[in-house]
Amino acid sequence: MSRLFSATVLRDLGKQARSPLFTRLLDHTRFATYMSPEATVGTVFDEAFELLSKSRFRDDYVYRAAITEKILLGRHSLNTATLLNEVRAGSCKADVVVLNGTATAYEIKSERDSLARLRNQVFNYRQVFATVNVVVSTSHLSEVLKATPEDVGVITLSERFRFQTSREAQNRPERIVPSMVLEVLRVDEAAAVLTGLGQEIPAVPNTQIRSELDRIFAELDPAAVHEEMVKILRASRSQANLATFIGSIPASIRAASLAAKPTPKSRARIKEAVDTPLTEALAWK
Repeated sequence: MSRLFSATVLRDLGKQARSPLFTRLLDHTRFATYMSPEATVGTVFDEAFELLSKSRFRDDYVYRAAITEKILLGRHSLNTATLLNEVRAGSCKADVVVLNGTATAYEIKSERDSLARLRNQVFNYRQVFATVNVVVSTSHLSEVLKATPEDVGVITLSERFRFQTSREAQNRPERIVPSMVLEVLRVDEAAAVLTGLGQEIPAVPNTQIRSELDRIFAELDPAAVHEEMVKILRASRSQANLATFIGSIPASIRAASLAAKPTPKSRARIKEAVDTPLTEALAWK
């Protein structure tokens, strides 16, 4: 069922306003037989997500959707905050990062996940993002509280699809490592950070620019670099232009749609697809 929310399905919808994979998944699960005759594709997504969110084995997507709905769109908005997926931090990748007044990393540990890599992941995230949270199932709560430092937040996603904070995260920009922050940035973004901090942009060949930036960043104040990084990334990777589109589609596919980074044409096709009657969608081949 979780494959309904996969990148492949969203890519299909964005390219051609239909998805043969969506139809095959419905055929395989026989989920369509439980839907009303008036159902649309959007209705199917919402009903499927409702089932997934109440499952004893909720997967990664349920947690990403919760962060999108309850934090990005609930506490903030796409006009004031930006959500990034799979953001590099040293040898790891943070599942979700939300940029608003600071940078907050969210590591997801669902019912299906192991905690084997958690210590190393948190170690890396704390060197790049001022605030770090681990979002867990209640089954992992006790072990995660023991395995993580006191400045790392721990949040559970309840069976009722609600967030409950077991330990509040601390905002600690002074602990980040500027050279590791640099790895998150494109060259133009790194140059903008330097400009914002009153530093000169190195005039060296492209083959040497990364090593020169690394040398300069290593000497900068951590908190100042973090503040400027947040400001630059919120502007360069802003999702404000998606606000109207995201507000017009089912809540169940908002996380997947943000991750897909749809163009204006793709947005129109996705909207057309979710409004399609299920009876028509069952003929998508």
